[in-house]
Amino acid sequence: MTQLKPSLDLAVLGNCSIAALVDTKASIVWCCIPRLDGDPAFCSLLRNPALEDDGMWEIELLGFTASSQRYIPNSAILETILEDAQGGAIKIIDFIPRFNRHRRMFRPVSIVRMIEPLRGVPRIRVRLRPRHEYGKHGASTTRGSNHVRYLLGTEVLRLTTDAPVSLIQSETPFVIDRPLVMVLGADEPVTDLGLIGVDWYEQTLEYWRDWTRQLALPFEWQEEVIRAAITLKLCSYEETGGIVAALTTSMPEFAHSGRNWDYRYCWLRDTFFVVQTLNRLSVTRTMEHYITYVTNIVTGWDEGPLQPIFGLGFETALDESEVDTLAGYRGMGPVRIGNGAYDQIQNDGYGSVILAVAQSFFDKRVARPGGVGLFKQLERLGEEAARRWIEPDAGLWEFRTRAEIHTHSSVMCWAACDRLHRIAVKLELHDRAEVWRDRAERMHAGIWERAWNEKRQSFVATFEGEDLDGSLLLLQELGFVRADDPRFLSTLAAIEAELREGDHLFRYRRPDDFGPPEISFVICSFWLVEALAAVGRRDEARAIFERLLAHRSPLGLLSEGIDPNSGELWGNFPQSYSLVGLIRAALRLSRPWEEAF
Repeated sequence: MTQLKPSLDLAVLGNCSIAALVDTKASIVWCCIPRLDGDPAFCSLLRNPALEDDGMWEIELLGFTASSQRYIPNSAILETILEDAQGGAIKIIDFIPRFNRHRRMFRPVSIVRMIEPLRGVPRIRVRLRPRHEYGKHGASTTRGSNHVRYLLGTEVLRLTTDAPVSLIQSETPFVIDRPLVMVLGADEPVTDLGLIGVDWYEQTLEYWRDWTRQLALPFEWQEEVIRAAITLKLCSYEETGGIVAALTTSMPEFAHSGRNWDYRYCWLRDTFFVVQTLNRLSVTRTMEHYITYVTNIVTGWDEGPLQPIFGLGFETALDESEVDTLAGYRGMGPVRIGNGAYDQIQNDGYGSVILAVAQSFFDKRVARPGGVGLFKQLERLGEEAARRWIEPDAGLWEFRTRAEIHTHSSVMCWAACDRLHRIAVKLELHDRAEVWRDRAERMHAGIWERAWNEKRQSFVATFEGEDLDGSLLLLQELGFVRADDPRFLSTLAAIEAELREGDHLFRYRRPDDFGPPEISFVICSFWLVEALAAVGRRDEARAIFERLLAHRSPLGLLSEGIDPNSGELWGNFPQSYSLVGLIRAALRLSRPWEEAF
């Protein structure tokens, strides 16, 4: 079968235990087992399609000519229609089960595929070729009367199906003249397969529709926000509450850039904006789970620098290595496992955590509201922020070979102290409120003096520096400066002049460890949209936002970066922070419901 060049025209399936990426021809090309950061059983997304025809789960329609895809509305269930040259067609329904059963969430490590003939006499070939140890080994198999077992090191997967098992094992084409069900999951017997397939489908569909009904949606861009919200949910790992930055590793930020990183971990820098976004959407359960994840980190933290990245199970050692068994996306290696930034000094984390956890002190909906005990735990972080706000670090962008005093990191340390003051007032701890207010005021004055560049008439990325970066747009969002302050307005103008390229914003222009950046960052472009709206340029912000939406994948998803010239998506996929940016911008820009009709 002719292999397509890999692209990010991918669908996401998931159930908050595992997730899978599906290409336009219904091949599953990426899926980690047994959790989001596990060994990829399906890894063809990072294999060389010209040389290596495995690491995927493909349902090939012989004589294929065209395909179309959509999500079943308001769900994470994918429908793909494949057509052949003789007028035949099949429909494939893909989903990963998730629904309430026996008073708990049923979210098995299982993928369900339902295949239905639509017209003609379609013939299919099933290629189910999982691998393990990051593509190093293929699977050994054994078979039963209606199942095949795939031995993947310490993991065993079982395919149970009412399709001809021998033809699946031999990859022999066969006519599909009736609906078929395939369930790939744990090595456990599956009885009454046809009933289970339909039942799991109906219950999973109902779950997602119920979940969507509870979203606090804007009047405009509802479909875009729903898709982003569902996908953000699929990036969460319910067992611990963590939310990964993306579902993939080593998708290059740009062609042959070497900027290939493993994003299947939890970055503290993301916590505040993710929690804030979940709150605005009214996705309170996922928000609470995430706050619990962060609280676990806080209570387990000892003195010293706060680690910026953690594993889904609170792992602290995320040693980075390169694997030679995967060629990389379009052959653009290296493929990395782990992320060496975990042992960097990133001083913005103190503020991110405190701003995120502060939600539990003020939100009456949370089941476990914050109290004095949690406040004292947060004060430990505040003490560290008050000490480190004036110390160099790797910064928000994780520079690996230089350390400076980054304005964003210092502002986040200020925000940590400022929010501790507000929490103390809420708890009527007046002495502590005064302590944190005084610290925040001193830090604010110091940052204002050292981060402002009079010559450039702009705040700058580092103390006494000359360069700009996109995080300066957050100064008004974090409450450090008012949006109508002349210094913020001139900073915005400077950023537009230096970092903006059409509708897109680069995170910075200064060369880093890999040279000058070649790609715009999606989240920075959404920060620009929000900043323009905040300063009164709302019509311009709406126009840019609409054009940014046009760069989403055909199914409405976003990665980390966009090539301003071609519009192509690059980087790890789907990117949680990009989805957060889309949701926040839509909520800010939409006409209110009361004015809509």
